[in-house]
Order: sequence, then C-alpha cells, then structure tokens
Amino acid sequence: MKEVAIVIPNYNGMQYLETCLSSLERQSFREFNIYLVDNGSTDQSRSFVSGRFPGVQWIQLDQNYGFSRAVNEGILRSEEPYVILLNNDTQAEETFVEEILQGIRRHPKAFSAGAKMLSWQERDKIDDAGNYYNMLGWAFARGKGKPEEKYRKEQKVFAACAGAAIYRRELLEETGLFDEEHFAYLEDLDIGYRARILGYENWFLPKARVYHVGSGTSGSRYNLFKIRYSSRNNIYLIYKNMPLLQILLNLPALVPGFLAKLVFFASKGYGREYAAGIKNGCSISRKKENRSKKVKFSFRHLPNYIVIQWELFVNIFRRFLR
Repeated sequence: MKEVAIVIPNYNGMQYLETCLSSLERQSFREFNIYLVDNGSTDQSRSFVSGRFPGVQWIQLDQNYGFSRAVNEGILRSEEPYVILLNNDTQAEETFVEEILQGIRRHPKAFSAGAKMLSWQERDKIDDAGNYYNMLGWAFARGKGKPEEKYRKEQKVFAACAGAAIYRRELLEETGLFDEEHFAYLEDLDIGYRARILGYENWFLPKARVYHVGSGTSGSRYNLFKIRYSSRNNIYLIYKNMPLLQILLNLPALVPGFLAKLVFFASKGYGREYAAGIKNGCSISRKKENRSKKVKFSFRHLPNYIVIQWELFVNIFRRFLR
C-alpha cells in the first residue's frame, strides 16, 4: 500500500485540471494515489481526466454536495495512512508531496500540516501561510498578500488550510471527518479546532509549496455565496467548539466583531447576505443532528481550552500584524 492519498475535489473545474494533475506527475516522491471526487460537474472534467490521466481514481457524486462531503468521500474511499487534500485550482512544486509528508512526520503530535500557498497571479506573494481565528470571531489567512520570503519559518498555526494540507488518518478517525453541514468555508478551521481541543497540533510547512488561483469554484473574492456561507458557518463553528462558558467569556468581543464585519460587507453591498448568514448559522446550530455534533466539554481537556483561549486573544493582534 502506498503511503499517501491525494484527494482533489472538483466541480466544473476542467480548466484547472491539466495544470493541477500535471504538477503531480512531476513529483519527486511518487508513493501516492490520486482520488478525484467530482461534485456532479456538467463540464467535460470526467472525459478529460480519463483520457489524459487514466491513473487518477475517479469518484463520481450525483450533485454538488460541497467541499466537505467531497473530501470525506475521498478519505473514506482511500486507505493510505496520510491524506493530502488539494484544491483543483493549484499547481504543486516538484517537492510538494515529499516536503509535506516529511514535515508532518517531524511533528508526532501534528494532526495536520499546511503548505505555503502562493498567489497564482503574484507568485512572490502569500495566499495562505496558515489559518487563524480570534476572539472577534474573525478567521483569516496568515500572510495573505505579503512577500513570501517573510514566511520561511516552520511553525504551529491555529489550523491548516485544507486547500493544500496533509492529515494523519488515525487522527481523522479520532476527531471525525469534515462536517458536511459546512458545505464550504471554515470546515478546515472547524476540524483543526476540534483537533486542538484534543491536544493535537497544526503546522505550517514553508518548504511545501503550491500556487493557488483562489475562488476557482465560487468565483470572486466577495460574492453572495461565499459571504452567506462564511458568516453562517462562523456561528456554527463557535457553537460547536466553544463550551457555553467560553462563549459567554468571548461574547463582549464577538458582538463588536460581527458588527464590524456587518458594516464592512454592508459598505460593499453585501450587508443583507451577511446578516442572513448569521441568522442561518443560529438556525442550523439548533438542528437536532447538529446539536449532537457539539464537542462535549471534558475537564481532561481544560488545559487545551486555556491554551486555545489565550491564542484567540493573541490572534486579535496577529490579524493586524500578519
């Protein structure tokens, strides 16, 4: 059995697949299988891949179930001990798989490790160097838009961006897979948060490098779909991962944090969508099947909650110094 499964979700992404899959053909480390999970594409993705990349294992879904369901299908179909998740709108450097595999092995407590994601358009600029979350309820990509040479240190982060990250299968079995209620956005922060509660780590690996188009499926940086799902999933993320006492502790920061975001998106003409997402997030948090997903508090994990709370505070400042 090979060591690594590479799971690539796809939805009408034929225009990106040649670049993405060709870059994997050129990898210095070859002990991996590729699982492409298609979310009911209506373009020619399947015929293109079967003709050009016959070694790719195709998993066909009947409709667009979103990122979380797609990657879960790939994880469940595969059995390799390490799972790399890779967006279809990426191009991996030749040592990407080798570096990301060696990197997670260097850290025995690592649940996940994320690559240095570089902007496709400006290849000397960071797209994502690790994901963070703070007391204001703001999730953000470390280093976005900054010169990539400033992010050469291997270090722990709050969570890894699932656009190019590796996970230990044995720990995925402990945390549970990606929450399919998220559909898309913040699902990687949610699963990384759950791992942190259990005492595991998430790392940034600067030598594992990929170039990322960004918004390859959803479209522009700001759009109705992305804004509604991001605000919706943010409420759900807080509900799931914070005990009631921690929610109350953070409430004086969360309220102005969400209000600031509402004002920001209103200024861009998306205020109604952002508010609708918040309302929807409260609604899905009350669903019976989602209440059962809430992480149960355990005093055994209290030291981990204290560390996380401190990071939520510190990350307010990281947001502006990233």
